[in-house]
Amino acid sequence: MSEINRLVWNEVAPQGAKALYGIHHYITTATDLPNELIHLIFLRVSQINGCAHCIDLHTRDLLKTMPIEKVVLVPVWAEAPHLFSDQYRAALAWAEEVTLVSETHASDEAYAAASAAFAPKDLVDLTITIAAMNAFNRLGAPFRLPVQAKA
Repeated sequence: MSEINRLVWNEVAPQGAKALYGIHHYITTATDLPNELIHLIFLRVSQINGCAHCIDLHTRDLLKTMPIEKVVLVPVWAEAPHLFSDQYRAALAWAEEVTLVSETHASDEAYAAASAAFAPKDLVDLTITIAAMNAFNRLGAPFRLPVQAKA
């Protein structure tokens, strides 16, 4: 089975890439969100969306600050609540709600938990983080960005 060559989205639309990378820059440099939390959210959203490139990239980023024993359990974080702080659990739940918004409609329960765990500006920044990763995933997965992992 041969694989079709897909476009390199950021080369085809550099201005669009610049705009999206600008949001990423804001998230990673101008918010008060902890770097580890940002990468945790990037990873969880990417797992939900099935973007291999982003899962590979953000797993590597998260492993710089989080032990592998926790990272491997991110997909089932709710089943291992003792591994993640209340704030991280609220962020993970909110990330799932926002990523699956067509199904969840961003439930009042998840919003209440997230708003209890984050100051208003941080909650907006967290939601921007989730939205940005969803945008990256919707480019990375369809255009099959490569993974760094080797066999």
